[in-house]
Amino acid sequence: MFGLGTMARVVGEVRRDVRAVHERDPAARGVTSAEILLSWPGVHALLAHRVAHAMDDVGVPVVPRMIANATRTLTGIEIHPAARVGRGLFIDHGMGVVIGETAEVGEDVTLYQGVTLGGTGFATGKRHPTVEANVTIGSGAKLLGPIRIGHGAKIGANTVVIHDVPSNSTVVGNPGHPVRVDGRRPEGPDADWVHLPDPVADAIKGLASRIGALERAVAESTGENAAHAGKGDVRPLRPKRGPNPAGG
Repeated sequence: MFGLGTMARVVGEVRRDVRAVHERDPAARGVTSAEILLSWPGVHALLAHRVAHAMDDVGVPVVPRMIANATRTLTGIEIHPAARVGRGLFIDHGMGVVIGETAEVGEDVTLYQGVTLGGTGFATGKRHPTVEANVTIGSGAKLLGPIRIGHGAKIGANTVVIHDVPSNSTVVGNPGHPVRVDGRRPEGPDADWVHLPDPVADAIKGLASRIGALERAVAESTGENAAHAGKGDVRPLRPKRGPNPAGG
């Protein structure tokens, strides 16, 4: 039943959530735990979810969903009461975060605003992602389906992930492509979101380089000036007409 033992567990989880804010949010430097508990919407959403989940676990009807709905209205964060959320989850800003019914989130995970742990289709059973410990998910990322995100992985901003992600890798793009960051283990919520690798751009650059080499080889075989081969004219995408629509 929902008793003192359950409440003690919830209090311990919330205390760990507050510590996660101290550890991972630069805006929390010099801020007391009481202020975080009173003014951080991510902590509010987690506190409400811990209570709603404990009630849902013991079969309390209606109330868990009412708590989740009220929390969504107040914080902009929607967490289904049945979702399993580990200790130390840090939701930064949080507006637009959605965590579905069968989602599982490990310990010390970091979510930025606009993240979706969603399902695909109308199938029953396990249909939402499983996120292992120490994962960081960037703003606007969408993780869809019963996929598994490995320990220590990083998901770039606005990435759409529909397949399993290996541990200690970084995923970028739509659909997401697993890559590495300088061959290092990207452990912890310290991703350089501005300089994440772009495998699609790298592939295009490789193709452009190969085309240039082929053009030079053709020029040499036909006796043309190889120095100018592979250097086509650069043309604008569209002619410039009228004033700049952005002003200036």
